[in-house]
Amino acid sequence: MKKNLVTYLVKKFLRFDKEQPFIFISALLAFLGITLGVMVLLIAMALMNGFDNEFKKKLTIMNYPLTVLPKFYGSVNQDLLIELESKFPNLHFSPYVQSAVISKSGSKLEGGYIFGVDFQDEANVNSVLKKAIGEQKFNKFDVIVGKSLQEEYMLSQGDKLMYIFTNVEPGGFSVTPKLKRFRVKSTFDSGLSAYDKAYHYTSLAALQTLLHMPSDMYDGIHIYSDHPREDIARIAEELPVSVSIKGWWQDNVNFFAALEMEKTSLFIVLMLIILIASINIISSLLMTVMNRRGEIALLLSLGTTTAEIKKVFLYLGIVIGISGIIAGVVLGLSGIWVLGTFDIIDLPKDVYPTATLPLDLNMSDFFMIVSGAFVIVVLSSYYPAKKASEVDILTVLRNE
Repeated sequence: MKKNLVTYLVKKFLRFDKEQPFIFISALLAFLGITLGVMVLLIAMALMNGFDNEFKKKLTIMNYPLTVLPKFYGSVNQDLLIELESKFPNLHFSPYVQSAVISKSGSKLEGGYIFGVDFQDEANVNSVLKKAIGEQKFNKFDVIVGKSLQEEYMLSQGDKLMYIFTNVEPGGFSVTPKLKRFRVKSTFDSGLSAYDKAYHYTSLAALQTLLHMPSDMYDGIHIYSDHPREDIARIAEELPVSVSIKGWWQDNVNFFAALEMEKTSLFIVLMLIILIASINIISSLLMTVMNRRGEIALLLSLGTTTAEIKKVFLYLGIVIGISGIIAGVVLGLSGIWVLGTFDIIDLPKDVYPTATLPLDLNMSDFFMIVSGAFVIVVLSSYYPAKKASEVDILTVLRNE
């Protein structure tokens, strides 16, 4: 019976009151505010996670999951490569030689790096380059350039591209830069303009010849692993002291720390929308308490306990809040589905790593948003419920 009384009073106080319309409007604004806050939070977190994942995917490919580097000249060589391939047959290895260069086309110049690689091995560790390599056969001085550079220089397949190497050669009483023309064989598209302009790939033999390096010596070995954070420790145990190994994330610690801080800041700022909406719950419930003081006093005088009165207003606030949360979740998930399914927004590919809107909502973020909103709703409902249970029966009945 008492449970039915609480339910009845909650339903009664939720109805529109013609004499006090502002109470209903305040509750409606609270409902809409919580709905909007939850919806925006879900979409914003999905966007942040989506962009994080896109950046991680692109950076993992172009920076390679793991890289073995020499501590001393000549310590990364063919013997080390053969040893690693025999100990870790489930991983893919690609030795490389690297040099800083300046590419020149007409009057245009662009700085960057040229990698000498075995194209067959490189295709196993770099999925972006694998598409550019395809089934083509490469000559010694062929080169693969990025799409952004190709568009800037307006290059076509078979065109010659001049490279100026930063290491110089003595010539009499002066030093002269090393120049070499390469034939553009193909183009890769990583989705990151900075890499597409700066990275160039040619044959391992070509760069070893130009840099006067022995054919069995490398500047490093790129490694592809599905679980680089786990494999880095296993590989490090098998490496000699003359070489080191690093993961792709170690060069991007500050970048991802900044992304995480941005995500946290965005969550806090958008949670304020729900907090502001909860103020409407407080004001709506307080106005209901003030407007219903006579009824509350009468119920208390007839035997209704203060705990039941507190429950009525606590449930009243929770019903408004949970309704807003559910509506926000439905609208938020619908918005994520619409934005992820249809190309409503096109992003400039030279700025962002993807041309379409990436969305990925983690379950942890989902539960954090919902639980955070629920806690705010409960706390907002508690104070008005407490004030309702403290109504002075004698004073109210005497005056009203």
